[in-house]
Amino acid sequence: MGIVSVTNLKKAYGDFTAVDGISFDIEQGEIFGFLGPNGAGKTTTINMLIGLCRPTSGTIFIDGIDGIKDIKKVQSIIGVVPDESNLYDEMDGFDNLCFCASLYGMRKETREKRANELLEWFGLKNAGKRPFRAYSKGMRRKLTIAAGIIHYPKILFLDEPTTGIDVESARQIRSLIMDLKRQGTTVFLTTHYIEDAQRICDRIAFIVNGKIVKSGTVEELMENADHEHIIKLTLNDNANGIKTELQHHFPALRIEVREGNACIISSPERIALSPILQYLDSKGISVFEAREIRPTLEDVFVKVTGIGAGTLHKEKEGGKK
Repeated sequence: MGIVSVTNLKKAYGDFTAVDGISFDIEQGEIFGFLGPNGAGKTTTINMLIGLCRPTSGTIFIDGIDGIKDIKKVQSIIGVVPDESNLYDEMDGFDNLCFCASLYGMRKETREKRANELLEWFGLKNAGKRPFRAYSKGMRRKLTIAAGIIHYPKILFLDEPTTGIDVESARQIRSLIMDLKRQGTTVFLTTHYIEDAQRICDRIAFIVNGKIVKSGTVEELMENADHEHIIKLTLNDNANGIKTELQHHFPALRIEVREGNACIISSPERIALSPILQYLDSKGISVFEAREIRPTLEDVFVKVTGIGAGTLHKEKEGGKK
């Protein structure tokens, strides 16, 4: 049993099942990620683990404690960073951290020292006396994470940690999460950013429609993908218009469209390129570039879940909600 052990966890709201009998373990000191689209059950799972909602059925054990019967005891050893900040706009960064520390019973001298340490570590020292409402999105996210670890939790739950922030802030937050791991903190995070999951997670579970469809290390998830052949064609015209015809003409191949004029063709067998090029030429479509590419975790996700990569890309642009 890991530091977090979940068995047959289910959450139903009337006829709708948000989480459908999932089981997983998280080992001490690892970063474990839930990767899936909006509505997959990621936030509901976190809410059950942290005691914000009660499971319909199943069991939760966190550091050997029953996470359903003894949730108050669990909450004393975990940190939580929700997808939306729960800090106070009118308070400055320092006071927000001290207030959160006081909720865990930390003494005044200890919490002030810890707050200053975290402001320094998170690069927020100069903003420590500014009201939280004046913080940028990236700064708000960093301070919210700092508040989640103010009491030195054994396990940190992060819901969509890099959603809606700029590239540099996202990079900094990934680095901070890796630092927490090096300090021995166990991290459970949800995301629909494949890059985040691939860069920082020790293990990943794909969750779709409330069910875990595949899990493992990045290397384990990529094992089967290594046997697939993928060719990227860059066309002179929008590839969406030709996708249906191509798929009909070459039914043994899997065809996707990305970035407007990029056509991704994949197959477990080697791909004969010449017939495809001849067919496109007959349709008046020129190919600027054709190259073989190695599968990515995104390709694995699409193959396992059946969810097009475009769905996650749109969620990146539009945010979580």
